[in-house]
Amino acid sequence: MDKKNSGVGVLDKAVAILACLEAGPHSLSELVTATGIARPTAHRLAVALEHHRMVSRDYAGRFILGSRSSELASAAGEDRLLAVASPALSALRDATSESAQLYRRQGDQRICVATEERLSGLRDSVPIGTVLTMQAGSAAQILLAWEEPEKIRRGLVSAKFTAASLSAVRRRGWAQSVGEREAGVASVSAPVKGPNGKVIAAVSISGPVERLGRQPGRLHAAAVVATAARLTEHLAKK
Repeated sequence: MDKKNSGVGVLDKAVAILACLEAGPHSLSELVTATGIARPTAHRLAVALEHHRMVSRDYAGRFILGSRSSELASAAGEDRLLAVASPALSALRDATSESAQLYRRQGDQRICVATEERLSGLRDSVPIGTVLTMQAGSAAQILLAWEEPEKIRRGLVSAKFTAASLSAVRRRGWAQSVGEREAGVASVSAPVKGPNGKVIAAVSISGPVERLGRQPGRLHAAAVVATAARLTEHLAKK
């Protein structure tokens, strides 16, 4: 039996649709092309998944991952990450004197799930629950860099960074951006990995370019990478 198939056809096809939507919004035609599932079957399964909130629709009517995906991920144990995120981000903020955040990806967006802001002075404020693009910023680079080649290709279509940039991110283990997401803001990010080695979140610090400079990684990459590594180690513990 093909290891990619469980032998339960309808389940395998539903999972194929969900896996496809990890890369971002898809119309029904795009789902059919990407999965190879017959159009009537793809439509029936996508609508059924929508009924169970595993799939939703964006403003253009395209299929996207639904809120139930995040709820199940949290219930399965990723809430362990949030349990230790606050003290880790507080320590990172104190070490760098910059605001610190934790991001997770959901479809073609990323969501701030934890934050510790700089205590005084000019800061980059990103409240918990803020939804940001996957097309710009160092955290977006981290959340895309270790994806499968096809997902990277799709993610780069409208991105402000390039395939070469993501290759450099994978090589050094961290990303930086200057004015990429927002003019005047710089950031540095590093990957948090789950027990299976998959990147599940990005740790970031951000602040004004005037303070972080044009190469913010030179100042803060070591601290950000160390924080991400500690969170990764925590998730690896049983």
